[in-house]
Amino acid sequence: KLVDTALASLREQFSIDDARVYATGFSNGAGFTYLLWAERSHVFAAYAPVAGRSGASVQLKEPKPLLHIVGERDRRMFAAHKNAVDAARRVNRVTGEGDSCGEGCTIFRATGAAPVMTWIHPGSHEYPNGTSERIVKFFRDHPRKPPQPRREVPTR
Repeated sequence: KLVDTALASLREQFSIDDARVYATGFSNGAGFTYLLWAERSHVFAAYAPVAGRSGASVQLKEPKPLLHIVGERDRRMFAAHKNAVDAARRVNRVTGEGDSCGEGCTIFRATGAAPVMTWIHPGSHEYPNGTSERIVKFFRDHPRKPPQPRREVPTR
């Protein structure tokens, strides 16, 4: 309800493009980002958790673009990040080894599927330089897609 109330308040003050509402967070905020995906996927276009994991009780249901950022020396999160990324890949229906998208960056995609991108930086539990710019670029590239109209199948 907190997020719903905050968004309603922002909508009263500003013109909001609903195709460009995103969620990101660091550490515990990253875990909350995954919770928002599970509980409010109709609100957010894409997600970018940093140095966090998805809780065991969080069940992702709707495919959404994801940028997951973690440090390779982050002992608290590095092992858990694989489970979170695997869950995102399953719900987004992307498979394979992925393609490089830069140093430490891998993108998993499939035709018609929401991508899952990971950036594994050399640091630990931190928000490294350049993270905000990466997130902004990812979000700009992934507005919410309008719902597809249902096609009526003619009957004879």
